[in-house]
Amino acid sequence: MAAPSADAAPAGPTEPGPLRIHDIQGTTRISPQVGKAVAGVPGIVTGVRGYGSKGFWIQDPNPDADPATSEGVFVYTGSAAPTVKVGDSVLVSGKVTEYYPNFGGGSQSLTQLSGPAVTVVSSGNPLPAPVVVDTRNIPGTYSPAAGADGTVNDVTLNPEKYTLDFYESLEGMLVEVKDVRVVQATDKYNELWVAADKQDQKSRRGGVLYESYAEPNVGRLMVQQQAPVSQQPFPVANVGDELTGTTSGPLDYNQFGGYTLVAGALGALRDNHLQREVTAPAGDRELTVATYNVENLAPGNPDGKFADLAQAVVTNLRSPDVVALEEIQDNNGSKNDGTVDASQTVAKFIAAIKAAGGPAYEWRSIDPENGKDGGEPGGNIRQVFLFNPQRVSFTDIPGGSATSAVDVAGTGAATALTASPGRIDPANEAWANSRKPLVGQFSFRGKKVFVIANHFNSKGGDQGIDSRFQAPTRSSEVQRVKQATVEQAFVAKLLAADKEAKVVSLGDFNDYQFSPALAALTKDGVLRDLVNELPEKEQYSYVYQGNSQVLDHVLVSPEVGYAKYDVVHINSEFAVQASDHDPQVVRIKP
Repeated sequence: MAAPSADAAPAGPTEPGPLRIHDIQGTTRISPQVGKAVAGVPGIVTGVRGYGSKGFWIQDPNPDADPATSEGVFVYTGSAAPTVKVGDSVLVSGKVTEYYPNFGGGSQSLTQLSGPAVTVVSSGNPLPAPVVVDTRNIPGTYSPAAGADGTVNDVTLNPEKYTLDFYESLEGMLVEVKDVRVVQATDKYNELWVAADKQDQKSRRGGVLYESYAEPNVGRLMVQQQAPVSQQPFPVANVGDELTGTTSGPLDYNQFGGYTLVAGALGALRDNHLQREVTAPAGDRELTVATYNVENLAPGNPDGKFADLAQAVVTNLRSPDVVALEEIQDNNGSKNDGTVDASQTVAKFIAAIKAAGGPAYEWRSIDPENGKDGGEPGGNIRQVFLFNPQRVSFTDIPGGSATSAVDVAGTGAATALTASPGRIDPANEAWANSRKPLVGQFSFRGKKVFVIANHFNSKGGDQGIDSRFQAPTRSSEVQRVKQATVEQAFVAKLLAADKEAKVVSLGDFNDYQFSPALAALTKDGVLRDLVNELPEKEQYSYVYQGNSQVLDHVLVSPEVGYAKYDVVHINSEFAVQASDHDPQVVRIKP
């Protein structure tokens, strides 16, 4: 649903009208005045935004006694830059609207005044005192139950009991946080996330861990700023850094982060000097297998991206024997002309690794059918095996193609793939518009190892945890469960042929360690998810909306008893990233 467009500004009101901001906001998420014209709404301007969704916030300095009714509201000026200033006392007439930043995606709405007529009564007025948002007043329960329509829209706000109600009761009002830890690094849109509640489960390096659907972290707040970066630079922060002092501004809502503090005043950045990790060295008899989502790598990417990714493989991962890569694009990247070959992409990456002091990797993969594996249109992303031939050999077995299914041949010590590399059941509807698992047979010190490189379908289309629908629907999960079920059956067949088979399944599974998809993949104990064997505070590989979470996994079959596993944190917590995922590596003794 698009934001309403503003008409030419009419003459401003001359007298206060009968309604105050709390009358417009009401005690639910939907204004009791929605769709109506209101006149002469008084307030003090508390913030001005002249870019993006242009407008300003006003707040009534004389609140009512009901904690459920917000005293602030956003005045949307459309394409016109606002002309008011912070501290102006104004009267505003306009239409009460509920703007949904992402209606189809399930977002909540933002109550606002649109098509405004504004009169400035006086200037330089003191601002209402901001509400301090911290552990003392953020409720521990995230969301109320939905009403009869499946949404929380018409549910009366209970700001002392529910987090989302608490934030909604402050929508448009001045709020502040003090001495807050950064839990998601500054992104390219000049946003970061902080932990307003210090009781959320802290990661070892300063983030907050996402540990279950039932208990979302309540203290995460996105922080933006009112001033454009051309006038005021936005702090470049990593996870674990701190905004010291006071960060204050109106509380907004947007589709990318839900409730957002749009700062008029930003705290000072204190650098915690977060370091990129380097994995432990492997022993000579340990086979090292890594996974790395290289985020749509294509030959046209800057050389610096290739160099940074290569340096990570060589230095931070210590040149693993086998590397399963996800999101390798075809030779012309997103150009949609039917090209599916990725040999130039891979060759450029292998050359970058060698230039960084790494081994001369060889590689195996299978080109997908054009446009059949999802991802960026025209990119034809796929998984690729890199391997160091000085340490491990690849067992080439002809027959693998984009459309032919790999199978299991033989039993016991003679068990083998029917194609290597091969794809697992590529015609199965579980893989529609998604990457098919790539499986390869390797030999290390005379021992056979089967490696499966994965990239399950994305979470696109899922409703956010701050959705108006509660509980939010995870529609993409259905396909991942199907994918996990297909792969689990293949691994089970491999183990039925040889119960001692060494299998490593790894990659970007786009789901959590506690998800139904991972439960389906590990059913009957055919695989075990190694992330569960890490200390709890280290269980994450990706940071999204302030949550440090698991999307990437390494799983092994029962006979892989010795498995030293590491998520190597080099990207997800940093403002400067070579990829948005952290790579992972496991050391095993086949």
